[in-house]
This record gives sequence, structure tokens and C-alpha cells, in this order.
Amino acid sequence: MLDILVKNVALWGSEGLCDLGIANGRFVSVSPGGASSAAALTLDAEGRMAVPGFVEPHIHLDKALISERAPVNRSGTLTEAIEILWELKRNYTVDEIADRASRVLARALENGVSRLRSHVDVDPIGGTRPAEGVIRARERFGDLIDIQIVAFPQEGIVKSPGTEALMREVMKLGVDVVGGMPFNEASPQDSRRHIEIVFDIAREFDADIDMHVDETDDPAARTLEVVAELTIANGWQGRVTAGHTCALAGYPRDYADHVIGRLHAANVNMIANPATNLMLQGRLDDYPKRRGVTQVKELLAAGVNVACGQDCVHDTFYPFGQNDPLEIAFLLCHASHMSQPAEILTVMDMVTGNGAKALRLPDFRVAVGGVADLVVLDAHDARGAFATRRPRRWVIRKGKLIAETQFETRRYFDIPAAR
Repeated sequence: MLDILVKNVALWGSEGLCDLGIANGRFVSVSPGGASSAAALTLDAEGRMAVPGFVEPHIHLDKALISERAPVNRSGTLTEAIEILWELKRNYTVDEIADRASRVLARALENGVSRLRSHVDVDPIGGTRPAEGVIRARERFGDLIDIQIVAFPQEGIVKSPGTEALMREVMKLGVDVVGGMPFNEASPQDSRRHIEIVFDIAREFDADIDMHVDETDDPAARTLEVVAELTIANGWQGRVTAGHTCALAGYPRDYADHVIGRLHAANVNMIANPATNLMLQGRLDDYPKRRGVTQVKELLAAGVNVACGQDCVHDTFYPFGQNDPLEIAFLLCHASHMSQPAEILTVMDMVTGNGAKALRLPDFRVAVGGVADLVVLDAHDARGAFATRRPRRWVIRKGKLIAETQFETRRYFDIPAAR
């Protein structure tokens, strides 16, 4: 007997409807709609679309929900958001970081996120506590969600003595990925040295790299090209991710095309963060205002892998966010003018398969023998999913139903007849 039979489901990337049989945590059958098998639990998707779990490739769990006790970021800028955090980080405890992160992870599971990468601040202000707190949250959630943790030197490395040693320390504690923020240094030379140190640590721990790159309105920022250059020099192609890259949105066309070509050659993954960057970038501009979302369509056209992430959830940088990939995808459609049918399909890839590629996750698909992860949306196609962003109908993780949403709307009016 099957543990779960999901009937009449439209699999993302496939034609027609099918029935999915699940037993012992894996898919044991994928057959055309209408097949019947005995099952302990039968779910009729009624033609709804399903994906093999969403991927959240860029979030900050250590800072999530900190706005509940943080002063207001009155300028609304990235600089003030970082400054407000200094005092908060001095008073962090491992337990409260773990508790805040756990609340966000629970919401992520309800939204169908099964794989996630979180940056955690590493600097002499907070020490190792942000990493320890998120590691503790990861342990709590065990098999429910796969979590990668990135050592993120937000305060810089060269200009923040002690940070380099702390990054090595948290890698030994169980952090997975080496992060960076090279533009937050005092000079282009220091920015380059920052990137070199990141690669040194990555080689030492045989780790992937995921840096915040050129998260600035300044079109003179040039660290993205250096990242591509050193990726090739170190033989780290396919193992490097660049997040934000806001300055790329302001580059002259010829230089932007040059950098995008270098990114393709280096096989660098790119992460757009439309929610936070639409909120922060161009804050102090007169009109026309820069909006800071990277060149998504141009990167995709050049063959660069692009995903998109939540980034911030109720912190000093961004006052909203519910860690819902459908919400972020919806924002990206607007920010990057991706409204045509084929473009909408591409955006769904960005919160599923493209994110999995950036995190180098294997077997991200529904197939016989594969781990039974499935999210049945309350929509029949990608456009409908983005348009309504309704709660997920069912979330199945490793063969177990972990969340479902039922709806009942009572209408006490009739649609007026045509006159």
C-alpha cells in the first residue's frame, strides 16, 4: 500500500495530469492521470500545479524579525540599517536568534520551501553567536528543511580586524559556505583583498562561496568583475554565487555586457533580491530614481543562472516579508518587466530549479526513486500562482504531509446581472 497517492496533479515542467505514488519517503510511481492504487492517504489535486519544493537561496535568519525590538530606520537606507544593528548584535543571545529563526523557518515550510541558504553575520560585534543561533535552529528542524549557512562578513574583512579569524572559526562550527561583502571596504585594493581572503578560506575548507556584491547605487562599483576574474583564477567555476549586484543595473551598456560575459565564463550564479533592493536602492535620489534590481533578463539571455530570494524578513533593512517564494517571484515579474508567458515560466524556474542549481542540490525533480518532496499550489499554472499567491494546498516533505490549507469563502451577494 502507498503512504500517499496524489491524483490529477499538473507537474511543473510536464504536460498533462499525472498520479504520484509515495511510499517510504520516495516516489514509487509517476503515472498518467486515472491510475488507481491503494493508499493510506489520497489527495486529489484536481488539476492543480505542483513543484518539487521551493528553494530560498538568500535570506538572513539571524536578523529576521529583529524589527520587533529595533529602532526605526528613519532614512530607510542600507547604511542606517547596518548601523542600527551594531547595538542589537552586541546584545544577541544564541537562544533568541534560534527562536526568531525558527519562527521564520516554520512559515517557510508552510509556504513550501524545502531548501534554504541563510547568511549569518560574522564580525567582532556579534562574534560567533549569529552562526551558533542559526545552527541551533537548523538542528531543531532536522529532516523538515535542508539549510546551508553562509559566513557573512557584513562589516568587511580588511577594515574589521578579527573577522577573518572568526570566519574560520564558524566554518569549523558547522557553517557551510564562505560569504563576503567586498564593496564594504575602504578602497578598491582592499575590496580585491577581501575577495582573495574569501577564496583562501573557501579553498581551506573546500567550500562554496556566496557573496553580497556591489549592493550599492554607485555605478562605479567594480567588485563584480573581480569576483568573476578570481573565480576563474581559483578554478571555482560553478561554486560561486553573487547576490544583489545592484550596481550592475546602473552600468553603461558596453561595460555591463562585458561583465555579464565574464560571469558566464566563470559560471557564477546570480541572486536577485527584488523586495529589499526595491525598498533600499535609490532612496536618496531625486527623479529619475534608481531601483537597484540587477539585470535579470540580460543575465538570463547570456546563459547565466539567475535565482531570486527573500533576503530580509521584518528587520532593519526591510519591514515586510513572509519568506514566500511566490511573493518574491511576483515582485520580480514587476521589477524586471517579466510579464510575457515564457518569462513568467522562467520566473517560476528562478524560485525552483535555478535556486537548486545555485545551491548545487542534486535530484531536484519528481521521479521514481527520488525523495518525495512536493508542493501542490492552489493554482493551475505559474501565472495563476503568482497572481493570487494563495497558501499552499498541500506540502509533502520526504513522503510526509507536513502542511495543508483548506479554504471556505461564503459569499453573501450575487454578481449583478447585465443591464
